Amino acid sequence: MSPESADRKPVFDASCHYVWVRARRPDGYVEFDFSIGDPGLAVELRLPAAAFETFCQERGARHLTAGENAAVQRERAKWQFGSPDR
Repeated sequence: MSPESADRKPVFDASCHYVWVRARRPDGYVEFDFSIGDPGLAVELRLPAAAFETFCQERGARHLTAGENAAVQRERAKWQFGSPDR
C-alpha cells in the first residue's frame, strides 16, 4: 500500500449493510443495530425473529463479529467522551 492510499478515507459503499444483534428477547423480538455503508452509523431497530431473518436476507446484511462491534464501540466512545477508556 502506498503512503498516499493509506491517507485516503474508505469509500462509502451503500451496498454494504451491517447488523449487530443487541438482544434476542423472550417475547420473540430481536433488538439490533442496522447500518448502511459504515457500521459506526447505525439505527436501533426491533423486529419479530422471522421478520429480522427476512430483513437481513433481503439486504444481504453482514453480521458484525464481537471484535468488529467492540472496535465500533471504542470509536463511538472516542467521539462521545474524547477517549475510549471512559
